[in-house]
Amino acid sequence: MNALRALKTNTGHLNFGRDLISKFAAVSAKNCPARSVNILDIGCGGQATDLTLAAAQYPGQLTNLHGVESHLPSVEQARALGVQIESLNIEQAPLPYPDPMFDLVIANQILEHTKQIFWIIGEVSRVLKPGGGFIVGVPNLASLHNRVLLALGRQPSCITLLGPHVRGFVPGELRSFLQTDGYFNVAQVAGSNFYPFPESLARPLARILPDMAVGMFVLASRTIKPGTFTDVLHSRHYQSEFFSG
Repeated sequence: MNALRALKTNTGHLNFGRDLISKFAAVSAKNCPARSVNILDIGCGGQATDLTLAAAQYPGQLTNLHGVESHLPSVEQARALGVQIESLNIEQAPLPYPDPMFDLVIANQILEHTKQIFWIIGEVSRVLKPGGGFIVGVPNLASLHNRVLLALGRQPSCITLLGPHVRGFVPGELRSFLQTDGYFNVAQVAGSNFYPFPESLARPLARILPDMAVGMFVLASRTIKPGTFTDVLHSRHYQSEFFSG
């Protein structure tokens, strides 16, 4: 086990899929002719790295960077970088923006920490413009190393009992969830990192076998379907499945 840990040393940064954030933002930018672009990062952190990467994909356009962050030191740090940031609990409070406002919304390594995912995605759908991009990055419960751990009777590393994650995601289910009743259209799904291999192998393996990569990343677009995503889940067809007690 120690030998396997040594192989993946220094690959943790790949879990954040920064190259995929840039790639997906560039795809979204091609579909956004507006001269002034609003980008929101939910859980942006103090460095606002994903916002910066996304903004760079809109050359010649004015990018207005917005962030939501609950960690107060990170809030102050992001504000010092010029991010228009709000501090709130995304599982309880509505996003303090009019609808629809944003051309691109990012939620990278956030949803696995939350229970109220229906509320969160509903709020994203409310503030996202029709045709706007939604980039999601989450750990992959179906990654190769998690499958091996389960086969050995061990807890998957992305949902350890003493860890901060409360939800698990697999690529097909996340895609189906976002495309419920045709609300979002999933354009691309990609993987990043591949345990227990070093970076030289982890990158190509994640491209070849994305469904078994450590992290999965989805680019979806908001369709013109009226209402919010939560309205869809509250509809008669899905009510028993998602909201039954």
